[in-house]
Amino acid sequence: MQKMPWASVNKRFIATVYIAFVACGAHAQMTPVGTWRSIDDQTREPKAQIVVSDHGGVLSGRIEKVLKKDAKPNALCDECTDDRKGQPVEGLEMIRGARKADGKDVWEGGRVLDPENGKDYALRLTPIEGGQKLEVRGSIGPFGRTQTWVRVK
Repeated sequence: MQKMPWASVNKRFIATVYIAFVACGAHAQMTPVGTWRSIDDQTREPKAQIVVSDHGGVLSGRIEKVLKKDAKPNALCDECTDDRKGQPVEGLEMIRGARKADGKDVWEGGRVLDPENGKDYALRLTPIEGGQKLEVRGSIGPFGRTQTWVRVK
């Protein structure tokens, strides 16, 4: 019986484990789950930091921190018309009910709230650029707007 050199077995094992971790890490990033920085459409300045989480296949997202320079401390969602009316903007749930579309890296069927005007929009979330950015589309019927959020490292 020939003895197998352990050094070559260990090197192959380590290489296999490394490749598996790299592959899993790349795939895991193709999800809206994580921490994001939204960017203002006009000023190109950061607006807020949002944490998106998964609850049994249903996504929700909360404003963790308002980043706008002119933001009022302890601001409330005065324009909201539902259960979020009068709630602090920091901590406010702005994404509700998105689910992954069959066979796609797209989450839809949920709603997104614009706390500045209190309007609630149909939502579609699409990770792009290897999951480092997130296209957030809010729409009413055929009309809508897409923002690109940046993943926070």
